[in-house]
Amino acid sequence: MKKFIVLTAFLSIFFSSVKAQETLQRPAYLTLGDSIAIVAPAGILKNRQATIEKAKKLAESWGLHVVLGKHIYVQNHHFAGTDLQRFQDFQEALDNPNIKAIWAARGGYGSVRILDKLDYTQFLKSPKWIIGYSDITAFHNHIHNLGVETLHAMMATSLQEKPEEIIKTVASFKKALFGEEITYSVKASKYNRGEVDVKINGQLIGGNLAILTSMLGSKSQLNTAGKILFIEEIGEYKYAIDRMLQSLKRANYFTNVKAVIVGDMSLIKKNTTKWGSSIEQLILEVIPADVPVFFNFPVGHEADNRAIIFGRDVQLLGSNKQYSVTFIK
Repeated sequence: MKKFIVLTAFLSIFFSSVKAQETLQRPAYLTLGDSIAIVAPAGILKNRQATIEKAKKLAESWGLHVVLGKHIYVQNHHFAGTDLQRFQDFQEALDNPNIKAIWAARGGYGSVRILDKLDYTQFLKSPKWIIGYSDITAFHNHIHNLGVETLHAMMATSLQEKPEEIIKTVASFKKALFGEEITYSVKASKYNRGEVDVKINGQLIGGNLAILTSMLGSKSQLNTAGKILFIEEIGEYKYAIDRMLQSLKRANYFTNVKAVIVGDMSLIKKNTTKWGSSIEQLILEVIPADVPVFFNFPVGHEADNRAIIFGRDVQLLGSNKQYSVTFIK
């Protein structure tokens, strides 16, 4: 009897711990007068000063103060400064109690090179929004595993797009940043897979397909069990996309996932040897048949790139005409 009581107590503590880990910390939404830092943790910013200035003015028009990373315009071959310089800017933004959000200037490549150098101690005591997409997926994944929500949204250099093409992008970013309600309704694709009328609740995770794959086998690899996975990609051959999806499949990304939402698959390269199917069919062939899949979500590398919150519970409602994703506050 005593052993049973001890075992019951242990299981109670264990499952309480698991549940606590699944409930992520939510950074405070921004309010008028808050400060936001723009830093460049990855690719070089070449001839982008005017665009960064646009981003600064946009944030200021929302009543925010803007702090630029000291090394944001440093050019070190492929990168926006050396690893040390990019690390220093990000670490200072993490540790500064007056900074309420860290906005990536751009993606490209380089986030992973500073990911493990950073000290997240102060950040975890008082979390702040980490914002960006593409290569910033490395931060989204890593910080998700630290137990904090992040914001997959436009970057500062997104403002180089035509203003009329990013109206919804900018509006959704502001809504997410200031804590307004977020719901997206999307016209159903003929490739969508699942029940005609579906209702799925789960925590949203994911990001850029190549970066998700690069996180495999590290402490930044995501646990997709019981969650809704979002993916997007740009500039890859179909065989490369298949290879990445196969890698995720072998790592059990699709074994217990509740659903997969597919964003933009942009600028797919043409190989001399034809793949033989659409990108949608390619994806459906890899993801197990019992997993619902939803296409054409307006998130990714197109001008229309809506803000989504990773680590947040969402409700996914689907029919044969449309599906919607609502972020639960």
